[in-house]
Amino acid sequence: MVSSGGVLVTGQALIARYTSEVDAGGSLIGDPASGATRDDADIRGPLNILLAGIDPRDASQAPRSDSIIVAHVPASMDQVFLFSIPRDLYVQIPPFAPTGFDGTTAKINSAMSYGSDLGNGTHDVEQGFQLLAQTVSAFTGIRTFDAGAIINFGGFKKIVEAMGGVTMTIDQTVRSEHLQPDGRPRPKSAACAGGGCDHPYTGPQKVYKKGTYHLQAWEALDYVRQRYGLPGGDYDRQRHQQQFIKAMAEQAMSRDVVTDPARLLAVLDAAGDSLTFDGGGSSIIDWGLALSDVNTSDMTLIKLPGGGLFQNGAYLGEQLDPSTAQFFQAVAEDRIGAFLLDHPAYAAGESG
Repeated sequence: MVSSGGVLVTGQALIARYTSEVDAGGSLIGDPASGATRDDADIRGPLNILLAGIDPRDASQAPRSDSIIVAHVPASMDQVFLFSIPRDLYVQIPPFAPTGFDGTTAKINSAMSYGSDLGNGTHDVEQGFQLLAQTVSAFTGIRTFDAGAIINFGGFKKIVEAMGGVTMTIDQTVRSEHLQPDGRPRPKSAACAGGGCDHPYTGPQKVYKKGTYHLQAWEALDYVRQRYGLPGGDYDRQRHQQQFIKAMAEQAMSRDVVTDPARLLAVLDAAGDSLTFDGGGSSIIDWGLALSDVNTSDMTLIKLPGGGLFQNGAYLGEQLDPSTAQFFQAVAEDRIGAFLLDHPAYAAGESG
């Protein structure tokens, strides 16, 4: 979107400004993956990109990755496969020298927290992402990632607002845990005022019914963050988040955005507040140009099967089905398309 619309507005100075605001000052992924061939700004596949969504937090609070998504671009560079890693996946988090962390077994969304501690009461989100990337790499067998991005949900809302909302298909009725029908927060019940309740909110709920709607920014972000009360719990939420990313990509590339200078500038301003990107030595503009042949309609959403892991009746977290080992092997060998032909249930991301 930036590469196609930036020159239309004011040229190279504008591109440089927003590139510096979005690109990470430090490293999220370490050295670029050896499988990615680069000649200056030449980016060729297959490529793996790690995306992590976090809630707004200040430096005194440890970050947690509430959304973890991997985007795989095959060698043909003409499509994208998206799959989510459950936030509660129970995994081995490896040792991390920068924080003196010895490693542990825990839910994967805590990896950023363990990796972010600076030892002085503050936390570095970019450093935390490095440990998340190592953890996902160890679990999936993806040796290293070619690019990584941190998405701050609070700022990301501004991007949707700048685009004028987003049109997406809601595939099941969803009730908001957090918001009333008019978007105001739901109050906590008196019995839960002091904390300790799993579901403390009370009163009318915002309801998202099946169908295709143009959602305002607060509606879209509220919808994709819901998991309570859904038949598939967090697995349903993962699917909704993938659908949201696809809808956002389609709208971002639409003429309503890239040929409207005022709207494009607003989107770029919002991106500077919500995105941190590490392209392994290549800028976000270089990546935009490299992926210019990707059609957003060819974005394939993948559902990884899994369920709860229990020990002596106690819930430890989530575990993926053993068959996912074959899927991760297909990712490593860049043959996801062939895998999906043999395992069609994995391609159920559009409707569950």
